[in-house]
Amino acid sequence: MKLPGRGIVGPDGPVLLDSARPGTVCIVLLSGIGDVVHGLPLAHDVKRLNPEHRVVWVAEPAPAAVLEHHPCVDEVVVYRSRDGARGVRALRRALGPVRADLTVNAQRYFKSVWPTLLGSRGPRVGLPRSISRDGIWLAHTHLLADGPWRHTQDLFLDFRAALGVPRQDEPRWDLTFSPGEVERQRAFFESLGPGRRVALVLATANPAKDWPAERYVPLADALERDFGFQVLLVGGPSAAERAAAASVRARARAAVRDCTGDSVRRMMWLVAGSDLVVSPDTGPLHIAHALGVPVIGLFGHTNPWRVGPYTRFHDLVIDRYTDPGLEPDPAAYPPKTGRMEEITVEDVLDRVERAEAAYR
Repeated sequence: MKLPGRGIVGPDGPVLLDSARPGTVCIVLLSGIGDVVHGLPLAHDVKRLNPEHRVVWVAEPAPAAVLEHHPCVDEVVVYRSRDGARGVRALRRALGPVRADLTVNAQRYFKSVWPTLLGSRGPRVGLPRSISRDGIWLAHTHLLADGPWRHTQDLFLDFRAALGVPRQDEPRWDLTFSPGEVERQRAFFESLGPGRRVALVLATANPAKDWPAERYVPLADALERDFGFQVLLVGGPSAAERAAAASVRARARAAVRDCTGDSVRRMMWLVAGSDLVVSPDTGPLHIAHALGVPVIGLFGHTNPWRVGPYTRFHDLVIDRYTDPGLEPDPAAYPPKTGRMEEITVEDVLDRVERAEAAYR
């Protein structure tokens, strides 16, 4: 049903971007790191339509780092939404010259309204009203057609209809590192000596999505002892991650290396240089998937078929979200508590063996 005053963008359009002449597309996708990764194919699509199109992306500080050096993103505008009115004023100054011919808002919440409105002079297309929050649909001239929950990547690829890009085309993420980052990556991994590396991601921004930290100890020992991996602990600077890293290092017999820290870019090249990643539902998992690094996904609180690896490494997913006897359902949305604790060390080691057989 068409909403009064709002166009509906479905599989057959309408196309809202004129690719016959160079224009500006503003992508509003503020957070988190995994969602920003899922938005990257849209930037590639815009440049594929017309290399002279300009892509401006508005993101919050940490996810904005993912966009650095990306070949299809011309400008990154950092929006500090937590600064309140001061952040909005800074955003207004930054977006003043943008004047986007098309604005794509892939966020659900009110914090996306200001970046959607302030840089726009053309159509503004947003998510379906049924999954939007805080009345943000009122800021859009067009909305995606309603439908069931699907994988986040599929949801974002629906914006292709507004661009005039075939929905079935394979997405490209094109994560790119600078020459300086490549050199730092090379020097770091050479300092470890020969061998294969596994990156363990210890925590997320939501403790309910975390695997019990004490289980990483026997996992690290087995990865080194039985598979010959050098074990790297990868993640951010939160208190939970630092505490988990300290505990694993203190208790594990393996020569575990703590690589947690506050640099998103460093986390990315650590993942890129690893042979295997083990991660719950958080940004490094999607970085690994986009880079083609085999990743074992630990899922119980959230639905891996909605927010897990998109097209690759499904055979390495540990799914404790889906109830026994039921088929995986990407439309299942509500989180489930107490499921992460059901994942055992043996479950993870089984997936390591699968990875060794399929991807080594």
